[in-house]
Amino acid sequence: MSARLAVRAGAGRLASRASGPRKGKRSRRARKIRPIRTGRRKLHGTATPRPGRPERNGSNRVDVLPDAYDEGVYDGGEALLEARLPADRVYPDLTLDDVLAAGIAALKPSGIPLLGPAAVYDELERALDEGIPYSLVRLGDGELLTMAQGTVLSATEVSRQGPFLAYAGVNVPDIKARDVLTAAVQAASVIGIPLSRKPTFQPLLFKVWRALGIDWERIRLTTSTINYALEEGDYWPKLMAGRRVLVVGNAAAPLARVLGNRGVRIAAAVGPVRGISDWERVAEEASGHPFDLALVSAGIAAVPICVRLVERTGKAAVDFGHLADRMAGLEYQPKIRR
Repeated sequence: MSARLAVRAGAGRLASRASGPRKGKRSRRARKIRPIRTGRRKLHGTATPRPGRPERNGSNRVDVLPDAYDEGVYDGGEALLEARLPADRVYPDLTLDDVLAAGIAALKPSGIPLLGPAAVYDELERALDEGIPYSLVRLGDGELLTMAQGTVLSATEVSRQGPFLAYAGVNVPDIKARDVLTAAVQAASVIGIPLSRKPTFQPLLFKVWRALGIDWERIRLTTSTINYALEEGDYWPKLMAGRRVLVVGNAAAPLARVLGNRGVRIAAAVGPVRGISDWERVAEEASGHPFDLALVSAGIAAVPICVRLVERTGKAAVDFGHLADRMAGLEYQPKIRR
């Protein structure tokens, strides 16, 4: 069996097993490590708060064009509803929220289910206990714009919509990076996808996957903020307890110090990661260290690094993201929103 098939088979074995978190020796290990607190407000749902109507003052300058703003709100909401309401009925107290809620309730059975934090924790715990290969990666606008190159967007348009890509180590056009990400997504055990419906998030995701021939019905999905959701549930200390933890990325050294001070057994700290073009070197170096769980915080490069680590070692690897900066007490200013 190839390494890729082994990863997929491992994920299938996990999905077919019982769902509840197991008790006993895991809980005894978990008590050895104090929960990791960050002192920051916890995130819920999408990676950034959903914006409401801005105030008519301040730098957004809504106060200058209030009528234009109101017209835009109408065109983007009530006008759409108005065009679809029957001409022989009137609904005095109906709001746009009412219609959306009723519509979503009707559509829910046709939606693709996402794994929640408890289910992902249980799968990771089983993978770690039973030696099942497991790679958890996450996609944000940076990864999706990289995958969109030459598929649904031109290089010029990708550069316009993703000026931060150079910071993330992708110099557009970079077709090799697109192909590396595509192969990694198809090999990962579970993929975190964005809930945000802004143009470069979930809408772009399904356009890109359709263009690349990726069948999302056959992929096991969670949210792209699953790393933070696991933090909110205090799952990370339980997953790290009694295991050799490998940390990879530009924040690897400070994160290793913080985790070590909390009783985590650090296998190694591997870094820095110099962009997506550096992923193979980093994966090769990291795979040379014996570990049980790898936490990879390397921007876009984290996706192929996680998958390669699992293929090489048969262990578990997670795209840890900017949670590494937060846990390490570093300045938390993510450039790529999830």
